Amino acid sequence: MPEDGKGFELEDGWLVEVAAGARHNWIARRLSRIIEGAFGEAPVIVCDGGEWEISTPAGVRKPDIAVVPYDIARSVISDGSPKLIPGIDLLLVVEVVSPGSGSERTDRVRKVSEYAALGIPQYWIVEHQSKVRVHRGILDGSTYRWGPVVVEGSEFAADVEVDSTIRVSFDPAVLVDI
Repeated sequence: MPEDGKGFELEDGWLVEVAAGARHNWIARRLSRIIEGAFGEAPVIVCDGGEWEISTPAGVRKPDIAVVPYDIARSVISDGSPKLIPGIDLLLVVEVVSPGSGSERTDRVRKVSEYAALGIPQYWIVEHQSKVRVHRGILDGSTYRWGPVVVEGSEFAADVEVDSTIRVSFDPAVLVDI
């Protein structure tokens, strides 16, 4: 294992490798920029690349994208405390699913229940084989209510609450544009 712990999550006391390819990383990067653009000057930080660690009941997760309130992100960066971002503070998490990877089941099953238990208002899952599809879960009590899957050629639109309602919209096809 690399000394910096990159590419691993802690799940129930076990280190689990999270492998992502170029297509996965490109999609996460593109979507992160779209989300960041939609939020504009809102008091949030859009974290991407799986570099930010969040605490969950199962251990430590590194979502592909997380929207964190500015004050929480500032304390992590400025003070180095907490080392892990409390999952309960997140506004949105996104996972890009790599079909056939060891983390696919985790993204579709384990993280759904973990993120809901934390009270994260929205969880988006992006699939990219063979066409790009986006699933949007909205927290409803202690579980996510899943809306219709949005495919390439359609518009994905989601309202995210910060101090005000922020609309994020895009055609999933743009996530694989170069």
